[in-house]
Amino acid sequence: MEFLINFFSTYGYFAVFGVLILCGFGLPIPEDVTLVSGGVISGLGYTNVHIMLVVSMIGVLSGDSIMYWLGRIYGTKILRAKPLRKLVTLKRLRSVRHRFETQGNRLLFLARFLPGLRAVVYLISGITRKVSFGKFVFIDFCAAIISVPIWVYLGDLGAKNLDWLHEQIRKGQMIIWIILIAIAAYMAWKYLKNKKHAKKTNG
Repeated sequence: MEFLINFFSTYGYFAVFGVLILCGFGLPIPEDVTLVSGGVISGLGYTNVHIMLVVSMIGVLSGDSIMYWLGRIYGTKILRAKPLRKLVTLKRLRSVRHRFETQGNRLLFLARFLPGLRAVVYLISGITRKVSFGKFVFIDFCAAIISVPIWVYLGDLGAKNLDWLHEQIRKGQMIIWIILIAIAAYMAWKYLKNKKHAKKTNG
């Protein structure tokens, strides 16, 4: 994180935006650490935290959208590209494709919180063309608005105490998972309720 803070301090919003785009491609840099680092340089006075939040949201959505359009434009041919061969293995492709067929929009929403599968899910959503781009962006935005503000403002708050900040990152990750589980539980309850209602209607 210290490296990112130094890098972002020098190049500001453009650096944060660029790294987030690369994260969308599956770059092995944790997105939450990138967002927190962006918040830290705001807390240190290099940038404005509210502008940083907007830049971060645009960067996150842009990176995800690029993966979607690569899949939509090139289809399965994109999987032959060397940079994607290690990221999208045949085993991972089959697993995500099966889950996407059965879970659809729910998997698209949850993908934001699954770093190892995020880029693959977005790529496959474009390849299958089962989700329009407008719907893709909307679902991705709904997921991003849960996590992105937490990380950016947390970085801003703990900019001058990195030891405290590292501890809060761990707590923040736990909070996000609690929120995610609550949303998943609600969606499951709603699904079962609708299914039960459909049985009564058909019966």
